[in-house]
Amino acid sequence: MSSKWKKILLVILAAALLVGVSQVQESLNLDRDAMGLTLVQPLENAPPVLAFTTVALGGFRGLISNVLWIRASDLQDDDKYFEMAQLADWITKLEPHFVQVWLVQSWNMAYNISVKFKDYPDRWRWVERAIELLRDDGLRYNRNETLIYRELAWFFQHKMGANMDDANVYYKQAWANDMAVVFDKKTPNLDELIHPQTEDQKQRAALLRDKYKMDPELMKEIDQIDGPLEWRLPEAHAIYWATLGLKRAALNPTKVKQEDLITLRRVIYQSMQISFQRGRLVANPFIKAFEFGPNLDIIPKVSAAYEQAANDDEKNRDHIEKAHKNFLKDAVYFLYVDNRIPDAAHWYQYLGTKFPNATLLDYRTNSFARNLTLDQYAVDRVQEDVSETMSRDRVKAIIEGLLGNALTSLAIGDDNRAAGFKLLAEKVRDTYASKTQARGEALAISPLDDIQREVLNRMLDPEHGVLPEMRAVLRTKLNLGAEPAPSTVDTNSIPERVPTK
Repeated sequence: MSSKWKKILLVILAAALLVGVSQVQESLNLDRDAMGLTLVQPLENAPPVLAFTTVALGGFRGLISNVLWIRASDLQDDDKYFEMAQLADWITKLEPHFVQVWLVQSWNMAYNISVKFKDYPDRWRWVERAIELLRDDGLRYNRNETLIYRELAWFFQHKMGANMDDANVYYKQAWANDMAVVFDKKTPNLDELIHPQTEDQKQRAALLRDKYKMDPELMKEIDQIDGPLEWRLPEAHAIYWATLGLKRAALNPTKVKQEDLITLRRVIYQSMQISFQRGRLVANPFIKAFEFGPNLDIIPKVSAAYEQAANDDEKNRDHIEKAHKNFLKDAVYFLYVDNRIPDAAHWYQYLGTKFPNATLLDYRTNSFARNLTLDQYAVDRVQEDVSETMSRDRVKAIIEGLLGNALTSLAIGDDNRAAGFKLLAEKVRDTYASKTQARGEALAISPLDDIQREVLNRMLDPEHGVLPEMRAVLRTKLNLGAEPAPSTVDTNSIPERVPTK
């Protein structure tokens, strides 16, 4: 065959192959879209050489990202996190499905770069940026990656929720301010965001979905299963993203590691436990801020979450059950302090049934016992060595602290908690008095009313006591009348204060 005919046949073969490829190209494109493989953005703000090389090499983007990754690792070893953050940004755009780079970049922002700043607002900007990176970009390209959901949930649970960072209170306040806009500065109402009626509700629902990437219907579902939760606090959002990660993982069960699922479940029950401890916002109008209080309504669900976790994670069952036992001890005590005595008694009985071998230390006899009454148990949780060997002054200090908490709770409108603190103070005093009665007046302690009067007088002191607004509320609730006018003082008899440097 002549070379001419060979060329013609090759041309015909090439054309046939091109036609064949075109027949399946559309199907391949649809599959790539469904799998999220075409979500690739061009580099932005990159040096011209890097941008040109990326476009020119095309399929060698992975090679470029490997080189950048090696360079980023060297920068991390040298503590050059700012430069590393820029390189990591380019890598995520070159290889948006490279999950590890999303995790490393966000971690550096939240934990390494943020602490380089002294001012809390500057720290918060980096923590917020780390959250946005995973939530807005990482999940956009990797919708089913459980590791990203786990990391995002961890930022809410640990970086914002825990107290490891000395700016954690600022983070919580900043996040509560953001959520206040979503919920119109009111107690969260998810129904009005699921079915918005007014223009304001529609705007806030759009803000929740578009900016914070959260579905109010899923939030309500989580609230019914694990709540009620306080959606202005970070723990609720940790539960949200961990739950969403589990839902995404269920779509591709064969591609998910069991360890990742266990980690997501762990985030949920640990965040629920933290919500139980301080998952309620209590408005303190005297300092114009919120204080944290326990969320006692979720105790049954936290207990159920621990039991479920123990069943799901047989390897760590002993650790989970130990944490469950400690939680139940706290639940009994917290309910007692909140004056919910029947609920405290119920869970105290459940503790003894669930963990019959649990030993409770009776600090009156300095020995382990299993038949302590609820009152005895609550007293022992306040002070570990309430006994005849304990100093009178220390017992009195404990009682004064409990009564101070009672009066503060009364002032901010938490009447049940106020009654619980006072009851506990009474039990502590009675326990000490009964054990020291035979030892004479030297160890005798004042009546509870006298001690409360001392604490109240200190709080109502116009010069050294609490704020005037709080003093007025206490006087009203205790029927003490208006605060007396200040007496006339001879200022000449008061020595001039030496200024401090």
